[in-house]
Amino acid sequence: MGPPNLFEKIWYRMAVDTNRITRPFARGPQRIPRECNLCGYHGYFNMAGKGTRPDAKCPRCNSVERHRLFKLWFDRNRIIFEGRDVLHFAPERSIARLIRPLARSYLSADITPGRADRVLNLEALEVDDQSFDCVVCLHVLEHVDDARALREIHRVLRPGGSSIIMVPVVEGWAQTYEDATVTTARERALHFGQADHLRIYGADVRTRIRNAGFDLTEFTAWGPDVLRYGLLSGEKVFLAAQRAGSNAPTTM
Repeated sequence: MGPPNLFEKIWYRMAVDTNRITRPFARGPQRIPRECNLCGYHGYFNMAGKGTRPDAKCPRCNSVERHRLFKLWFDRNRIIFEGRDVLHFAPERSIARLIRPLARSYLSADITPGRADRVLNLEALEVDDQSFDCVVCLHVLEHVDDARALREIHRVLRPGGSSIIMVPVVEGWAQTYEDATVTTARERALHFGQADHLRIYGADVRTRIRNAGFDLTEFTAWGPDVLRYGLLSGEKVFLAAQRAGSNAPTTM
């Protein structure tokens, strides 16, 4: 399967633009004012996801659903970052602004140069063992070899350390959907919803994280919070705490 031709690109762009223009007038639930718990904005949110999420992005600070859900979790769990050494992978500015003032030290990292303090590959971190108390990893694992990445997170955490993880999950699927034969950007966009995604997680994401030597707790977007802050119903923040006496497995 080759890259899309000019006609396919134009057709796709027209479909996205049509969806963005017509979506506010489509029948269905009426848009309502929301609240951004990151910048204090009250009012209507903008679309995100190329028009597929009509009430998602704050027009003031550009936060989307996962950022506001993290802030809800953060307000109840600030102590995890206080006086700790924190590694934040693929850092979002709004999240970094929350964590940095609390941490003893804060290091951001990304595989792409210019996006963070250091260029690091999450699958093979050039960092000493037991270097950090906390690793923040939001919407990253679906882009990488997650077995290797979770081993590396476990390795660089000190005993008793923890990782905050968010990934897209389809809870109705018992198993994660991935296919090693799907390799092109176009195929991945069709199969996994985004050209640089390698999978769509099912409910077994919990087993994957636990098998890397972590105990797991969850914080879930629900009911009134979804309505008030414009969240995705059921989206999760996973707190993966390093299991006492555990060693990261060499294979998974």
